[in-house]
Amino acid sequence: MRTYDFTPFYRTAIGFDRLAKMLNEGQRSENEISYPPYNIELVDENAYKIVMAVAGFQQNELEIETEHQTLRVTGRKTKKEQETTFLHRGIATRDFEHKFQLADHVKVTGANLENGLLTIALVREVPEALKPRKIEIGTQVQTVVPTLVEQKTVEQKAA
Repeated sequence: MRTYDFTPFYRTAIGFDRLAKMLNEGQRSENEISYPPYNIELVDENAYKIVMAVAGFQQNELEIETEHQTLRVTGRKTKKEQETTFLHRGIATRDFEHKFQLADHVKVTGANLENGLLTIALVREVPEALKPRKIEIGTQVQTVVPTLVEQKTVEQKAA
C-alpha cells in the first residue's frame, strides 16, 4: 500500500488539520497488527456496535474510555503468581490498546462482556438545533424589517 504525506495540506487548509491527522492515523493503523480482532456493526441508522474478541480477559482487566471524540479500549492482563508452562500457546492474552475515532455527536451508551466478546454500544444523538427542519409554505409572510413609519418614530424619539 502506498503512503501519502499530508503535511503540505496543513499550510493551506485551515481547519482541516484534524481530517488530515485522521487520514495519517488511518494509514498507520492499516499496517499495524489488529489485535484483538473486532467487528463494527451498523445496528440502525444512528446506532452502532463494536464487538471485540477478548478471550482470556476478565471484566476487571478491561477499560473503556472516551475523550475528545476518541474511544479507547485497553486490556491489561494481571500477572498470575504461578507461571503456567505451555506446550502450545494459541490464545493470545497480551496487553492491548485500541483507539477508535468517533464522529460528531456519537456517544457510548453501554458495554457488555459475554462469552469472550466485548460489545460496546454507540449511538449518534444529533441535537434538535442541528437536525434538518421543514419550512411550511404559507400565504402570509411576516417580515422583521421595520416599516418607514416605525423608522421615523424611532428617529424622532432618538432626537
